[in-house]
Amino acid sequence: MKVVCFGEIMGRLNPPGYQRFVQAREFEISYAGGEANVAVSLANYGVDASYVTKVPANDIAKSALRELKAHDVDTSDVVIGGERLGLYFCEKGASQRASKVIYDRKYSAISMAEQSDFDWNKILDGADWFHFTGITPALSDNCAAICLDAVKAAKAKNITVSCDLNFRKNLWTSEKAGKVMAGLMEYVDVAIANEEDCEKVFGIKAENTDITGGTLSKDGYIKVAETLSKKFNIPTVAITLRGSISASDNNWAAMLYQNGDVFFSKNYLIRIVDRVGGGDSFGGGLIYALREGYNGQDAIEFAVAASCLKHTIEHDFNEATLDEVKNLMGGDGSGRVQR
Repeated sequence: MKVVCFGEIMGRLNPPGYQRFVQAREFEISYAGGEANVAVSLANYGVDASYVTKVPANDIAKSALRELKAHDVDTSDVVIGGERLGLYFCEKGASQRASKVIYDRKYSAISMAEQSDFDWNKILDGADWFHFTGITPALSDNCAAICLDAVKAAKAKNITVSCDLNFRKNLWTSEKAGKVMAGLMEYVDVAIANEEDCEKVFGIKAENTDITGGTLSKDGYIKVAETLSKKFNIPTVAITLRGSISASDNNWAAMLYQNGDVFFSKNYLIRIVDRVGGGDSFGGGLIYALREGYNGQDAIEFAVAASCLKHTIEHDFNEATLDEVKNLMGGDGSGRVQR
């Protein structure tokens, strides 16, 4: 059985190291996208992962697909057409200077896709899991309709559906996000969010929490997960808990709400190399653990350990191995040289 991930893949352009955009005389290119990052994580753990999108018929798009194939992700259901591959520029922050992202994705091939581009009955044949994020329906009204087609087809086939809310204020308003995502969430079995997503999309706020100050209330997030679960009848809700000390140092943990039971992971103090894609690596780890039948505590520990390691890796894809994740999950976070 396979996991199918649907969304937009983009070219990522960043200055070398920690240079600012205004200092850059050259940019490194890699490829990324919320659901593509999840697919790569899953393939890296040995899962049969398929990625679905629409890209133009040019060499830049070909390079993006080649990168996915190099990570053992199946791209056979990718639709070819449209005018351009979306881009985003990433300036990595350090210490008290925040990271910065600038999008250049308007009129990308996937944002201009039509519902008729995707035969979901065929695409989902042989799948037991479908994953998307709140970024994809935000790209256009057509993309929102395509996502609805996909989750309806998945439910008709009794396929587990996961969604990372991933609210992006540059793509749509909270009001539109709430309306569109409410229609999609009724088909979701596993919801993933961070400290802000539930509030920005559905107005569900954690009490006694100050994200900027790094104060997170466990009771507040249990209530958030419980409210989201009951509102849309979602059995499993995972919320990442990031305590941002600075752009370079974060506390990182998560909670899992599963049919009324609550599990909190251990906390990691991370010295960050590249945090972009960190949430996606958490999603990939969680999907892997749940599909493998891990109990609630082990599932959230695996997902957080996977994401912790991603924060130490350049670019969006999580290149951590399954053994590395399991070792960290088991308590080996010493960072000693492996010989």
